Amino acid sequence: MIRHIVMWRFLESAEGNSKAENIRIATESLYALIPKISEIKKMEIGADVMHTVASMDMALITEFETLDTLHTYAVHPEHLKVAEFMKKVTEARVVIDCEL
Repeated sequence: MIRHIVMWRFLESAEGNSKAENIRIATESLYALIPKISEIKKMEIGADVMHTVASMDMALITEFETLDTLHTYAVHPEHLKVAEFMKKVTEARVVIDCEL
């Protein structure tokens, strides 16, 4: 099993929306991938509640059976649409992929 964890720091405003609105759109868009990409075994998304200088604004935790299924997700056209939006509304991104 592979756990894919991504965290983002959002811009204060982008694409005509506030940070909070873009976090909501991002969350809904990512959850909408579940029925479209069968390789996703589990997905959890959370927004930061502490708001410290070290905080990121949102975290995504997904699980995949294998590295191959993670790769299938990564290049899936529906995922790429969400990734393109995320690039426009965020200023920082960190990722880790680990084997469970």
